[in-house]
Amino acid sequence: MSIIISLKKVKKQIGKEEILKDITLEIKKGEFVSIVGVSGSGKSSLLYIMGFLDKPSTGEVFFEGKKINYRNEEELSTIRNLKMGFIFQFHYLLPEFSALENVMAPMLKKGIPIPEAIVKSRKILKKVGLEGKEHRKPYQLSGGEQQRVAVARALANDPSVILADEPTGNLDSRNTEEVMNIFESINREGRTIIMVTHELYLAKRARRILRMKDGRVEEL
Repeated sequence: MSIIISLKKVKKQIGKEEILKDITLEIKKGEFVSIVGVSGSGKSSLLYIMGFLDKPSTGEVFFEGKKINYRNEEELSTIRNLKMGFIFQFHYLLPEFSALENVMAPMLKKGIPIPEAIVKSRKILKKVGLEGKEHRKPYQLSGGEQQRVAVARALANDPSVILADEPTGNLDSRNTEEVMNIFESINREGRTIIMVTHELYLAKRARRILRMKDGRVEEL
């Protein structure tokens, strides 16, 4: 498998505190990778750098073999919008929009015509088990359903990589299982998934486990 994301001697420092320490890491295309570690170990910081939501203090980051130029915000924005899908612990849905409209939003930003965006959004919502609930607002959906809308939104522009930061942190066991099943399904389709979790039993659902400890990463 080809390398989709690589980090070379990456450090992240905030004030005098070194959050990430000299991390060299490669993520292969199509991998399902989990990152575990105690709170404050640097796992979310690492995820955000791999998703270009943050930049390292020193070191180099490559995407699809090309070195990232952090001074080129237009290039970074293009990668984030077209190549990456983000899922967080809190779903951050637009409350005034329906489930369908929340999923359509990234497509419309990309310039996809409305009729095409509607058809595609319906298909994605069906994939995550929300067929028939397309027109419900977030407050009309359960917590698990809201998070599945967030997963569908992350898939809207057919990204190469899904980055998930504690995606099941606010869910009960049944909804956690449903979200993890969706992750495994989209990974089988060839998408790369990088998931941060503090639950080792969920991390074991991935094909590869990385553990963050004191700002450093090790394979489990």
